[in-house]
Amino acid sequence: MIKEDIKFENSTIFEGMTSISALLSAREAGTNDRPILEIRYDRQKKAKKAREIAFLTAKCKELGVPLCETTAEELDGLCVGKTHGGIIAVCGARTLPLPTAELLPKNGFLCLLEGIEDPYNFGYAVRSLYAAGCDAVLVGERNWMNAAGVVARASAGTSELLPVFSGNPEETVKIAKALGYTVICAGIRNSVSYTDSALRKPLLLVVGGEKRGVSAGVLALCDEVVRIDYGRSFRGSLSTAAAVAVLGFEILKKNQE
Repeated sequence: MIKEDIKFENSTIFEGMTSISALLSAREAGTNDRPILEIRYDRQKKAKKAREIAFLTAKCKELGVPLCETTAEELDGLCVGKTHGGIIAVCGARTLPLPTAELLPKNGFLCLLEGIEDPYNFGYAVRSLYAAGCDAVLVGERNWMNAAGVVARASAGTSELLPVFSGNPEETVKIAKALGYTVICAGIRNSVSYTDSALRKPLLLVVGGEKRGVSAGVLALCDEVVRIDYGRSFRGSLSTAAAVAVLGFEILKKNQE
């Protein structure tokens, strides 16, 4: 297997200060239980990265995380690409709890992401959800959180800052509905324009991948289907990340009115 393919397998190497800062913030806030086994930096960049390394030295001492010097060659061998900037974190797996009535917020904005084709698109979607004020991301049992390092890089670290729950999508929707959530699916058939939808909390937004869309079982449980109208004739679909951004910020807007 070539290194570029590894991103589709288990990946718990977090690259660059943005991802690592998010990891440390999540650790302090108790957002998730991902173990940080050690942080490594390129010794040749010690002077250039003095501020970052001083920050990491203090944080690692505070949190009991080993901080180690290494070489650029070793870092390149561990990472996908060479955008780590000379600093990485070697981590363990994060627990993704089942979504339950006790754990989900009672009056929040949740998003269920279904059938996304690659970890970058998933990460970009999570970044937009975080910025739009989403309270938690819901995923199926098969999801891209196993490619955690890639997802963190694509999401600018927000995948570690947001609560993420993993469970059967249909059961997840049923739990949300029992809590009083309105379930809105992004789609075309029998839809209304997203600008005409109330989009009021408590709200569960469901967005599927460009190829597979939302599964039939989940679609059957939704309260409303919303579409994004285009500015010209276009038979294609927006990327999941783009659709999430449009809908997420409309939800933010309508809940500020």
